[in-house]
Amino acid sequence: MLLLQATTTNNELTIVESTVNFYNAFIAQLPAIGLGLLIIILGVIIGTWIGNFSRRRISARTQDPLMSKFLGKAIRFLFIVVAIMIGLRAAGLGGIATGILTAAGASAVVLGFAFKDIGENFIAGIILTFNRPFDVNDTVAIGDNFGKVKELEFRYTKLKTFDGKDVYIPNSDVLTEPVTNYTEDGFFRWDFIIGIAYEDNIEGAKKVVLEALRKEPNVVEDEEHVNFVIEDELATSTVNLKVFFWVDTYDFRRMALITKGNVVRNVKEALEEHGFYMPADIQEIKLYGGEKEFPVRIAQQLKEPQD
Repeated sequence: MLLLQATTTNNELTIVESTVNFYNAFIAQLPAIGLGLLIIILGVIIGTWIGNFSRRRISARTQDPLMSKFLGKAIRFLFIVVAIMIGLRAAGLGGIATGILTAAGASAVVLGFAFKDIGENFIAGIILTFNRPFDVNDTVAIGDNFGKVKELEFRYTKLKTFDGKDVYIPNSDVLTEPVTNYTEDGFFRWDFIIGIAYEDNIEGAKKVVLEALRKEPNVVEDEEHVNFVIEDELATSTVNLKVFFWVDTYDFRRMALITKGNVVRNVKEALEEHGFYMPADIQEIKLYGGEKEFPVRIAQQLKEPQD
């Protein structure tokens, strides 16, 4: 009984001594922990400032907001990670910092499989930062997605479609999918078909169409961008002419579409003004078998007498 009480008393003293020792060690370590926290806070502040400063400098030099924003975020992230590692070592927690790096290295293979898509998108984002087929506010088609480029993030490229949708495309898909840029040089060629009667003069109609194109101020025509009209098809009721013309696509969302509508209207009115006929489709009715006649009844609408 006395031995049990002595053992219990010794255990209590050991716990008390351990607690006191831990407390004293913690108090002694507080300045180092405070220094480590200060380094981390300063690292976050300095990293954010340097990231924003780098973004502005890169944007001023390259006139490339996508690259400057991406690199600014990468620089800020790097500074913050370095500051956390230095802060942990300054706080006397170098073992934790080493453990983090060791664990990161040891789990790299596992995480590589688990987060394969994230890694691919991140690397693709870095590649797109330096070599990509578009800039911010360019009108592009990436696969089945069509809209204006708004952002390039670590993992995705953001498009704003012309019907108001926000589409987030993984960067790896941007690298592997065909990308069509409608505004890289600022020009796009529209086309449409218009039919004239078989008895109309084709060359005369083509001249009228070209004159109507030249009267539209938003239609572009120079040595590199030539507007023209060709004979496209001998259809059932009409000779179809195909009209090709160039427009400015920097405002592809609205102006290019308005210009096309104006051209279609102006060409139609110009052909009518010069006496060209644009017939509708002719429907042919054939009688088979023993039918010799086809009864036709014309209904006439009588006007009601007015009082």
